[in-house]
Amino acid sequence: MSIPGRVGIMGGGSWATAIAKIISMTQINFNWYMRRPEQIEELQSLGHNPSYLTGVKFNVDNIQFYDDINEVVENSDTLIFATPSPFLKQHLQKLHTPLKDKVIVSAIKGIVPDENMLVADYFAKFYDVPEDNMAVLGGPCHAEEVALERLSYLTIGCTNEERAQVLSGLFNTHFIKTATSKDVTGIEYASVLKNVYAIVSGICHGLKYGDNFQAILVSNSIDEMARFIDAVCPLDRNICGSAYLGDLLVTTYSRFSRNRIFGTMIGKGYSVKTAQLEMEMIAEGYFGTKCIKEINNEYRVDMPILDAVYSILYERKSAVPAIRKLTETFK
Repeated sequence: MSIPGRVGIMGGGSWATAIAKIISMTQINFNWYMRRPEQIEELQSLGHNPSYLTGVKFNVDNIQFYDDINEVVENSDTLIFATPSPFLKQHLQKLHTPLKDKVIVSAIKGIVPDENMLVADYFAKFYDVPEDNMAVLGGPCHAEEVALERLSYLTIGCTNEERAQVLSGLFNTHFIKTATSKDVTGIEYASVLKNVYAIVSGICHGLKYGDNFQAILVSNSIDEMARFIDAVCPLDRNICGSAYLGDLLVTTYSRFSRNRIFGTMIGKGYSVKTAQLEMEMIAEGYFGTKCIKEINNEYRVDMPILDAVYSILYERKSAVPAIRKLTETFK
């Protein structure tokens, strides 16, 4: 199989739509899977996704749409998964077509709930995807800014360096710059943790903490991230790189960050349930908090920020005393 071959995008949300915009500029034709047939029908009729990033126009004649996951897998060589992590298992339940001969690119910045597994590990364990055929996307890259063609940066993580270079060509446009890395596990964990830290950033914003404190919070967050990733996957990595610190910064500060928005609602007094109901999109950090907390029961890394978020989201502790206690651990 030549790489990337025919590309299939898996998902119909904002990030999948942003990726489709990128791929439409680097590939003449591609496949696009959406679970709901009515969403496909509307996109074909309107020329844009009716639910997400509606300003992004597509030439639908160049796109083969599928609502059957087996058909899109059969007719694609490289599959880019961009579904929310809590729904990944649900999407794959109907899949009986083998994935082991496909190249899988995970654009899912989350962790598989219940399994407490990174997406790459999940595909390896349950779908026999070889390590060399698995890649992940990382880095600061909001879907909304991709839609506006604002300059953004992506890191393609793959243990096969040559394959990572080829895959980077899929995403390299005049507004997307790409880099490659072999640190698949580190990039994935950073993508999960930055969502957790964005939630606490939002909580503190909702509680009226200022910019001075936010800077200290983010400084301590990157230290905590480094401690955890180094414990789980020891490797010579630059934690200040764009796939780690860069992704953390944009997720904790940006007005587009759904995890920060979710946290801000909690800080303003919303219950977790009410905040989730009012959110139009999934806040991945809610699920990531519980998963990382349970994973860390094995590694026992000092993670006071994670512990504070967990206590607020899952133990129903009041945000005010929980954050006040957290501030005493900062320097």
